[in-house]
Amino acid sequence: MVQNVSVGLLGLGTVGSGVVRMVEGHQEELLHRVGCPVYIKRVLVQNLDKERSCNIKPELLTSRADEVVKDPEIDVVIEVIGGIERAREYILQALSNKKHVITANKDLMALHGAELLSAAEENGCDLFYEASVAGGIPIIRTLVDGLASDRITKMMGIVNGTTNYILTKMDKENLTFEEVLKEAQELGYAEADPTSDVEGIDAARKMAILASLGFSMNIHLDDVEVKGISSITSEDLEYARQFGYTMKLIGNAKKDNGKVEVSVEPTLLPDSHPLAAVQNEYNAVYIYGEAVGETMLFGPGAGQLPTATSIVSDLVAVVRNMRLGVNGRSVVAPQFDKQLKKDDEISGKYFYRLHVKDEAGTFSALTSVFAQNEVSLEKLLQQPVGDNGVAEVVLVTHTTTKQQNDKIYQQLKDSGVVNQIKSHYRVEGGAQ
Repeated sequence: MVQNVSVGLLGLGTVGSGVVRMVEGHQEELLHRVGCPVYIKRVLVQNLDKERSCNIKPELLTSRADEVVKDPEIDVVIEVIGGIERAREYILQALSNKKHVITANKDLMALHGAELLSAAEENGCDLFYEASVAGGIPIIRTLVDGLASDRITKMMGIVNGTTNYILTKMDKENLTFEEVLKEAQELGYAEADPTSDVEGIDAARKMAILASLGFSMNIHLDDVEVKGISSITSEDLEYARQFGYTMKLIGNAKKDNGKVEVSVEPTLLPDSHPLAAVQNEYNAVYIYGEAVGETMLFGPGAGQLPTATSIVSDLVAVVRNMRLGVNGRSVVAPQFDKQLKKDDEISGKYFYRLHVKDEAGTFSALTSVFAQNEVSLEKLLQQPVGDNGVAEVVLVTHTTTKQQNDKIYQQLKDSGVVNQIKSHYRVEGGAQ
């Protein structure tokens, strides 16, 4: 029987400090839940002399990774250093030394998850990564355990708090993207280089992980179609409101007849949709299952203690497995070969904002483009823009395929009556 469990921590930044605080401060709760003491034995840091935001004994700190990943007395390694190659190397070393691993590294799991999970299985080790997606929401455990008996058909999520904060502020306070981004950076919600967040890359990595788990299919980051929020304007949000929509950066994963589509893009949601009410830095994931129907998980997507909570929950799961002698048996290989939908198999509604020539025949030319492609219009608004002979046309199509929509987009550009396609977004229907 396991008498106690020692933990090695790779990294002592914001999240790592949160893990230390939770493990050290929740000793009674951990003992009650797992039946044995859990303690931190070693912590890898870059600077041994740096002042720390958590209470930790200086003798536990090391600048040598080997003293964590190769220490025979360490049972579990928690990786919170971030990055990809160095983290991958350390995790593979830890697994080869028969240590269970917990990581919060979404970038790493999206790119190398299959390799790392295979290494964990080969070495009879657990590899858990709940904190890699939507920090404070137990979405991965929900998919792997809570909904294991169901067939997931669709997942929609707001899985990036930075972009949700920006869009909320733009919408509620009628501010520009640049104004809100600057404020978000000053408040610490956005990085100095916000590209990964605002261009949808961070959310795409998370959706690749969720789609792989939810559909039991090995989905790569390259399989996710990605569009960010940097081109969204106050005018777009105003028209969305007029039509009864709210703009969100939505991660969408859908499975039909064995084929999947995965995307991250600005999407107009009906104001009645549960995700439309998720504001500021909060995350939420809406799941459709054949048996359960619809369910949604909501909570903080990041932050020191929400993320540390997910990590320590994984730690509890690892220790329970140790005491039961079942470590390394939770890795399940993908059940299905990857099959991605083609453009003519992906359907949706689309929003267009066009600047067109304000002259006779323009409206007829526009509608003929849609009619030729057998796509009807659900909503339409037209108004002049100043006195320069330009009119603004805003419309929402009925459901069509992505292939048809791409064709319409190109034909509008080439039509001779469209001066500029100002914006173009996907529109989601109501909750199914």
